[in-house]
Amino acid sequence: MTLATRISAAENHVTVTSSTAVITDWSMRYFGPWWNAVDAVAPHTGPVVAADVEAIEVAALAQQIGEGPHQECLYANEPMLYARGKDGVVAAVQPGERLAYRYEPGLLRIVGCDEVPVALAAARLAREVLRSRLLADGWRILHASAAVRDGRTVLALGEKGAGKSTVGFLLARAGWQLLANDRVFVRPDEDGGVTVLPWPSAAAIGLGFLDAIGLYDDVRARVLSGEQLHPTQHESVTRALLDGRRLPIRSSSGKELKPQFFPDQLTTWLGLTLATEGTAAKIVFPRIDPDANPAVLGEGRALGEGDFFTGATEDRYPDVFGLAPTGEASRVTRELLATRLADLPRHNVVLGHDVKANAEFLAELATT
Repeated sequence: MTLATRISAAENHVTVTSSTAVITDWSMRYFGPWWNAVDAVAPHTGPVVAADVEAIEVAALAQQIGEGPHQECLYANEPMLYARGKDGVVAAVQPGERLAYRYEPGLLRIVGCDEVPVALAAARLAREVLRSRLLADGWRILHASAAVRDGRTVLALGEKGAGKSTVGFLLARAGWQLLANDRVFVRPDEDGGVTVLPWPSAAAIGLGFLDAIGLYDDVRARVLSGEQLHPTQHESVTRALLDGRRLPIRSSSGKELKPQFFPDQLTTWLGLTLATEGTAAKIVFPRIDPDANPAVLGEGRALGEGDFFTGATEDRYPDVFGLAPTGEASRVTRELLATRLADLPRHNVVLGHDVKANAEFLAELATT
């Protein structure tokens, strides 16, 4: 029996099909809180991601690619071998993940040896397919967190580690709806504004921040009882939660390793309310200074090229399958977006380490 989950956003959709319920249920869980994910029945219109556990098929595709001319890259931080045919067909394999792919326009076949890696890959590629359709439809991606109240959206932008996620989560804790913690889709609307959509993804929240907002003990209790966070979470973070350690953990490169939450766990574990759409109303550019009192430091800058995600900045998921649209429309839309966003109130803000003071400051700033 073939099961299916249909995922929709802004009149675009993709369908994940499988004979394994874990795979379609995974997509339902992953996209449901932010995009419209529903059970579907054949016939399926639009693009399809067909994903199954088929070890023999993995071996056959791996042999076919390995014996012929192919290219190599890192995809989702894992080695991938791939080959493009003249007919638009792309075959790929990730030996370390025991996953194989075959793409032809309208259909992406994913096979693997275990349910969870296949489910992860199916959700990841379904998002990539839908992203390509949204980009072709005039949407662009900003590196931003976002919170919504009554449709009005506050966007937080800045460099990595600036405090964008802190702004989004603190506003969500103060009664706003969380629309995104890392990226958003944006598009000019017909009324002269900018519509904002979420980018579904696992949410990374640091151990220290969880402790500061009073949620660490609840999260740890769930982990101790056997509940699972997102499987991309580093094992050292899981060990820290089991051991009751609250200080930030860093990799050898200095990057902070954080608990990774499924989108639905933001509600069921952390008590946040999620939003599915909003209209940009205000932009803040945060900076964290442990010794500072929260304050506005002046008018924020206009948006630049670095605030937009492009194929060059999306290095974790290179466009192996040729999904990304190209053309002059992309540049024109980005320029119009930058102009409209520049017309919004923009503030440079500093946040300290007093969570209560930060939350009160942001709630007042967002509503004025």
